[in-house]
Amino acid sequence: MSRSSRELIGALRETASRLTRGASYQWGHMGSCNCGHLAQTITKYSKGKIHGAAMWRYGDWREQLRDYCPHSGLPLDEVIDQMLDYGITRAELAHLESLSDSAILCALPENRRHLRHNQRDDVVLYLHTWADLLEADLLSQDLLQENLDHVQV
Repeated sequence: MSRSSRELIGALRETASRLTRGASYQWGHMGSCNCGHLAQTITKYSKGKIHGAAMWRYGDWREQLRDYCPHSGLPLDEVIDQMLDYGITRAELAHLESLSDSAILCALPENRRHLRHNQRDDVVLYLHTWADLLEADLLSQDLLQENLDHVQV
């Protein structure tokens, strides 16, 4: 799983909140889809700028992530760089686009584990669950460090 951080958790929750409030959502649009919305939050770029960056190379987010090169100079690779700097992995971004990360799906209630990748409410649930898992991980890291600090005293 991605590197837990308050910044990443905040970005996931902000993205979910924006979608809940009715932000334009269109799964087939590179700037308004699952990854596109998270990219908007992290980069502060508009959906149009992200979509335009994606048009320099073929394919959807999964294909763009597969072909990603940090030295290409391509605009979407620079967007992906910023997302990776938040601690997200390329695999997690690919899973976000299809709502398919097994750890996140297992954390959902049994009756909600069959998410549709192009449904706003399912994306919101996925983002909140991912943030919850990262928050739990961060809390356990903090508790572990606290215990280690007490042992060293």
